[in-house]
Parts: sequence; C-alpha cells; structure tokens
Amino acid sequence: MSDTYSSLTYHLVFSTTGRLPLMTRDIRNKLFPYIGGVVRSLGGIAMEVGGMPDHVHLVSVLPTSLPVSDAARVVKANSSKWMNKG
Repeated sequence: MSDTYSSLTYHLVFSTTGRLPLMTRDIRNKLFPYIGGVVRSLGGIAMEVGGMPDHVHLVSVLPTSLPVSDAARVVKANSSKWMNKG
C-alpha cells in the first residue's frame, strides 16, 4: 500500500483596517520577515511575503493538520500586534 502525500500552497491576502496605507517601506521590510517567522512557528513554509502600504500577500505551504482559517487568524493577529506595538 502506498503512502499519501499532500502539499498545498496557499495565497493569502489581507489588508490593513479600513484599507489605510499604514505600512511604509521601512515597516514592510521588518514586518514581512516577522510574518515569515510566524508561519514557520506554525510548522509552515513562507514561500513569499510581500505587499503594498495597505495590504499583504502571503504565499505559503501549511501543514495539512492546520486549518487555513486558523493559520490566517494567527498570522493576522500577530502581525497586527506587531504593528500596534512599534
């Protein structure tokens, strides 16, 4: 009997509150690696993190045991906390 292997790649896009352009280039240069670290802490792989002043694009591979909605919630909550702290 063969083993089953799953590899799912997700493209998540989320915006700032009210779609306000709050992320300057300097902030994005620090925030995007932070988001990559959050994804790694969930057991995923952040393949690409980028975006504009008002939104973030995240392309990642997530563990099949982790619902996408849970991963999105954790990434958004942590990045929002990081933004509000700085």
